[in-house]
Amino acid sequence: MSTYVQGSPEWFAQVTEEVIDPSRPIVDPHHHLWPVGGALPYGLNELHGDTESGHNITKTVFIECGAGYTTDAPAHLSPVGETAFVAAEAKRDPSHLISGIIAHADLRRHDVASILDAHESAGGGLLRGIRDALSRADHPEVLAIPGNAPKDLYKDADFRRGVALLGERGLTYDSWHYHYQNQEFLELAREVPGTTMILDHFGTPLGVGPYAEHREEIFAQWKIDIADIARCSNVVAKLGGLAMPDNGFGWHEAQRPPTSDEFLAVQRRYFEHTIECFGPSRCMFESNFPIDRFSLSYTVVWNAFKKLVSSYSESEKDDLFRRTATRVYRL
Repeated sequence: MSTYVQGSPEWFAQVTEEVIDPSRPIVDPHHHLWPVGGALPYGLNELHGDTESGHNITKTVFIECGAGYTTDAPAHLSPVGETAFVAAEAKRDPSHLISGIIAHADLRRHDVASILDAHESAGGGLLRGIRDALSRADHPEVLAIPGNAPKDLYKDADFRRGVALLGERGLTYDSWHYHYQNQEFLELAREVPGTTMILDHFGTPLGVGPYAEHREEIFAQWKIDIADIARCSNVVAKLGGLAMPDNGFGWHEAQRPPTSDEFLAVQRRYFEHTIECFGPSRCMFESNFPIDRFSLSYTVVWNAFKKLVSSYSESEKDDLFRRTATRVYRL
């Protein structure tokens, strides 16, 4: 039996699927990008390699990832370099695929308004929001991507003022955090109801290290938390991002990547519960590429989403694949 390097073209080639419903318009509201020499080899060419692999991806939204920071600027302004980098990539792309940018800013700062102004200027009309993530790893030693947000960031009065300012300016707030922080996100959403907030990656239920043997307990509490968060009308849920190594499904170490059916066999319950709680008009499918690319291909992940909602109405499908993201991110 041949053994391939995980993530290599040969590894992905072991699983090939015909694209389901190839003409359906899709907005991918969550992907990353790095300049040459960045953290991952994923630039505009690699993005197009995925988005042009069979599904009808019409627009995308870039989400901050620490790429292209300005090294000669004050620390609080260095993330503006990322916005400028992505805006330049979007401008030179004749397809105009990247249609929105979610940047990073320290929302606690009293000069946050001027930081947002700098992002607006650098973004060339593409800035749609900010992700100043709540993610704080309790066990960073077991995580591939440990978050290092300040402890109790959600309680910080300056931070909350910054989140509120986003709403006042018509910008969104994205958060990536861990399952044990879902109640923190809930409290923030309740305290700042005037800002549209996006829950990334289901609140990242962890499945490695000390969490590996407690998946069912974590899932039971996660279900309660998601139902509570969904009662906040200012929150929208992104559906995806569960194929990261830290989720503990182990595909990134497998002999071959999963099929869409194998993906759904273990993850369907997360999607169905969230859609049931939020409704399709407050949910959007996301790829989270290239991070989820450690585990499966772009073709397979969108096939899985299409299989998941095959019995939904056309209007509900359109919400999940395109309309919610278009509305929330003003694309």
